[in-house]
Amino acid sequence: MENKKTIVMGVTGGIAAFKAAQLTSNFIKKGYDVEVIMTKHATEFIAPLTFESLTKHNVMVSTFEKVQERSVKHISIAQRADAFVVVPATANVIAKIAHGLADDMLTTTFLAASCPKIICPAMNTGMYENIVTQQNLDLLRSYGYTLVEPESGFLACGDMGKGRLADISIIEDAVEMTLVKEKPLLGKQVLISAGPTQEALDPVRFLTNHSSGKMGVALAWWAKAMGADVTLVHGPIHERIPYGIKSIPIKSACEMFSVFQEFSQDADIIIKAAAVGDYRPAQTANDKIKKNEEQFSLPLMKNPDILSWLGEHKKTNQVLCGFAMETQNLLQNAEKKRKEKHCDLLVANNLLTKGAGFGNDTNVITILSNQEIKEYPCMSKLEASDHIWQHILAIMEQKGESLC
Repeated sequence: MENKKTIVMGVTGGIAAFKAAQLTSNFIKKGYDVEVIMTKHATEFIAPLTFESLTKHNVMVSTFEKVQERSVKHISIAQRADAFVVVPATANVIAKIAHGLADDMLTTTFLAASCPKIICPAMNTGMYENIVTQQNLDLLRSYGYTLVEPESGFLACGDMGKGRLADISIIEDAVEMTLVKEKPLLGKQVLISAGPTQEALDPVRFLTNHSSGKMGVALAWWAKAMGADVTLVHGPIHERIPYGIKSIPIKSACEMFSVFQEFSQDADIIIKAAAVGDYRPAQTANDKIKKNEEQFSLPLMKNPDILSWLGEHKKTNQVLCGFAMETQNLLQNAEKKRKEKHCDLLVANNLLTKGAGFGNDTNVITILSNQEIKEYPCMSKLEASDHIWQHILAIMEQKGESLC
């Protein structure tokens, strides 16, 4: 991998230190260069050799061992770092970082680094909730550092409460989002829908579709990485919601419509990537429908056309992006939908195309706008999302929107 990005990982003396090894392994697999710096207390929980085996680099611990060689190295690593993550971050190290103390290799290198910095607290609930720790965390936020909030749950000390290290996948998100240097959506409000809807027949059954929500989640990831405040409105999905994104779960099309009516006017960009059911049962039975007859007739009624409503109520500088899933006449049907729904952009794919369709990690998309129709080959949904966002940014510039 050319021009590998360098992630510097500071590991401090908490029980969650062992999780930093998995995080290191994940980053290595993704092609990043990882340098690890440990506090002396961290080596009591996990051996430096573990990280050295993963990174193929020596782990730095002591500032005073081989002084000349290491003093040069810690500055060079600070200068080379594209992101600096402290995981886990103990209350002690948080306090030192907040007040600019540099009394070991980790805090010295951290202070010297000018790259984006991510702090992942992990500690006993009482320590985390202590007013001193909270004030230190507020200081770190004021410095522009990214804080990955700890989770609530059963802690190693036996307590129940907030203080457990955030899930590794959430920390990965936070770090990789900081590696996206350009933040053109800073200050922008983005509203995205994802996944299927469910229309209840009775307390047991419902009508739905095969949408996984992967495309909408990938679009939300990129929006957050580019600096936006992102709200993801989603039907029942199994995809993990990325770091820092507001999640609004819904079930039915009518529920989704209500959310968009409430939030759409504040959004700068709206992306309707959800597969919304066109119809719902005319009546929902209060009790389970029994199978008494050989044939069963189910009257249906139309759901609200959310995309049409958004197009009709679109503000002047608002960008509206729709999606179309087709099985025939892709371009004709997609262009007709784009115009009828007043979309600035429409992303189309054919369910029958290999690599496209529901549930895949890949997609094959065609992007339609007033200016062009552009077809893309099969690629990951995260890569496809990047291309979609580049088109959206171009439209925003055409509308005279200022981008950071």
